[in-house]
Amino acid sequence: MAAKQGQVMSRTRKKVSSKLGICLVLVVLLLFPCIPPASVSAAGQITIDQAGPGGPLGPGITRLTGTYGGVYDIEVAVNGDSVESAHMEGEEAGSWYADVDLSPYDGQVEIVARGKDAATRYVVWSSFMQIEVDNPKTNKPQVRVTSPTEQETAQGEVAVVVEATGKNGIALVQVRINGGEWKDANPAHSGYSLSWDTQAVTGRINSLEARAEDVHGNVGYSRTVYVKSGVSVEMGNRNSAAPDAEVGTAEAGDGESANEFGNEKNGVLNGEGAAPKVTRDVYSQDRALWIWENESYPLVLNPGARTVLDAMSSDTSTFGQDPIRTWYLAVGKYNGLRMLEDKRAELREFIAWAHDRGYQVQALIAGGTTPPYFGAYERYRQQAVAEFEMILNYNLSSAERERFDGVNIDTEPYSLPDFKSDKPSVQLQYLDMLKALMERKAASGLSLHVGAAIPRWFDTSADATDISWNGSLKPLSEHVQDMLDYISIMDYRDQADGTVGIIDQARGEMEYANKIGKPQSVVIGVETKDIADGGDPETISFNEEGRLYMEAELDKVYAAFEGNAAFGGIAVHHYDSLRRLPSVWGPGAVYWQAPPDAEPPTAVSGELRATAFDHQRIDVAYGPAEDNAAVQEYRIYRGTNPNFPLDEAHLAGVSTRLVFRDVGLLPDTKYVYKIAAVDTSGNEGPPSDPIKAKTLHTSLKPMIVSKMETKYDGTKATVTLQVADLKTGKAVPAKVGGRFTYMAGKYVNGTANAAGSFTASSENVLSPSGMIGFAPRQVTAPGYYWAQAYDIKDGSSVRWGD
Repeated sequence: MAAKQGQVMSRTRKKVSSKLGICLVLVVLLLFPCIPPASVSAAGQITIDQAGPGGPLGPGITRLTGTYGGVYDIEVAVNGDSVESAHMEGEEAGSWYADVDLSPYDGQVEIVARGKDAATRYVVWSSFMQIEVDNPKTNKPQVRVTSPTEQETAQGEVAVVVEATGKNGIALVQVRINGGEWKDANPAHSGYSLSWDTQAVTGRINSLEARAEDVHGNVGYSRTVYVKSGVSVEMGNRNSAAPDAEVGTAEAGDGESANEFGNEKNGVLNGEGAAPKVTRDVYSQDRALWIWENESYPLVLNPGARTVLDAMSSDTSTFGQDPIRTWYLAVGKYNGLRMLEDKRAELREFIAWAHDRGYQVQALIAGGTTPPYFGAYERYRQQAVAEFEMILNYNLSSAERERFDGVNIDTEPYSLPDFKSDKPSVQLQYLDMLKALMERKAASGLSLHVGAAIPRWFDTSADATDISWNGSLKPLSEHVQDMLDYISIMDYRDQADGTVGIIDQARGEMEYANKIGKPQSVVIGVETKDIADGGDPETISFNEEGRLYMEAELDKVYAAFEGNAAFGGIAVHHYDSLRRLPSVWGPGAVYWQAPPDAEPPTAVSGELRATAFDHQRIDVAYGPAEDNAAVQEYRIYRGTNPNFPLDEAHLAGVSTRLVFRDVGLLPDTKYVYKIAAVDTSGNEGPPSDPIKAKTLHTSLKPMIVSKMETKYDGTKATVTLQVADLKTGKAVPAKVGGRFTYMAGKYVNGTANAAGSFTASSENVLSPSGMIGFAPRQVTAPGYYWAQAYDIKDGSSVRWGD
């Protein structure tokens, strides 16, 4: 059945004001701009107590504590490096604690707690807290390349001089030139020195990096220094450096030679002492696709996964989409790996493969921190710059066809708590960060296309307009457009027309791009992810409507901007959600089909771990499986003995990542887990060996959703569910929060009556056929906890029009 024959539903909603504000924060996993309700009360609160009795803390586990009210899912962010879950002693208010390992740190460490507001589901923050850790054995050396200096021209035999200091003795100092091998530097009068013969790399810009290791194995890294070498191109030498070392022997392929590096794009000097050209010809990115780390790493490491991405990107018949030609490939750390450092050979092979098929590949980054948007803060600038330099240095070390074509920066400063409360502090720090990145690009001599993902309201919101920076008073969007090669607007709406539609929301950025003469520099981004669990309304995503409706709306966008010089195409967020999105939900749904494949994936790899967090949660972790095509998901099976069958009754859930959080379990209970990979054709691989964990004790009683019924009346869906004590079956008048699914996305909150019954209705959905479900998300009652793993799920959805 052709997807074009499916029915596109119509939906009625209340009109939303075109003057949209900005919410204080985002739900942690959302990767798009938020839209606040008309009025938001700051009901949720989190406090954090001063750690320790005063004075520096020692290494090891430190218990952090605080209080909360009207908040759930509290986490603690540690120094922009990690996020740890907190234990909450109470359902709606009470105390929390988190045990944080400070062993990796010495010196000042920043701590902040965050959680989700029970009413709005947006993030609530504690104040930021600075603590001092006294742990000199983990102090990392401070490293700096002191000579040659940035943009200095080096000729002949020169000494690369490195300064390395620290609290512990320095055992080893090394230098890397143009991404080659790390080479030992010798102690010298003014630090450490490595002799470098620049003759082989004459006529280009080179990257110099240094690292130092102390007697305890701690490693510190320098910032990169970009140095010109040899004579200029006007003096007749157009041969640039080899891709993988500081010697002039490139491994050329497909007709390439080392001389092909001798052009403007790759850092060849324009003249003795002249600044390198850093502009490049603009190009249409239509259609572009964001690909995050859980998908990008399999693409790089598992060649079979590429056939699926290629097939989906090239498919213009199933849903009538335009072909996808640009991939924003996430390059952040994942599963302990950094592809830019640890898997350079595989990454080069992937990009070369993509280029051979006519695709553009841009590196996708988010700030270099965890959470990613911390990179917008000046105090985390070093991490943001280091992440960007990794891309520059990778390109300088690689052959032309193996290089990234650009960088897409998805650092979202409005996710920070003080973006709204302390305007324009974060706004200015964000702009300074982008400026610092562009300065590093200029210093490298590379001309990759650098752009930022920005929300559609950077030109209209009171929190983003009238920003005085760099001598000009402008909206944030215009400052960003002035500075970068392009922007990808997160123009997240599920309608093209109207004052709040995709077209009108992008007009301001289009007009400004034309005003400043930047053609094809405005890419319009749309959302396909299911976002209704967060605070943002479902109207920002096409997930409920499906692919046919989305493509019809995007056709309107193309028509509206046809011939507009500023239009750079449409980008879709993101690969995993787009691949799973059907033509419509319900009867007649058509899903995209990967190329036929009968071979199942391998078993999962690596260390398998099951760790009890508390009385109702166990965290499961595993390594990736391999497949001749692409792994679609991992099925996590749960039982109470090692010989349980792998069937639907024992399926705890699925994950597209290498972790799974199993919640709503019983206390004091031993659980056994087995994990199996499933590919895009539905083939299931062999199960893993069993792993076990036992939940902790609690005095709280388990309650469940014991019954659910969902109906559709021709205009909307209605759900009625029952909350009961798991052991006695007694009704529990619990507070219930949840959201409708499939064709609906409305989030509802309420309280079950004395009989334990809760009823809610969806938004209006008008369609002759379809499917709507309901998913509880919060169930709370004094003396109880929600044992959701034991909910009765029959009746949780309704289909009509079969």
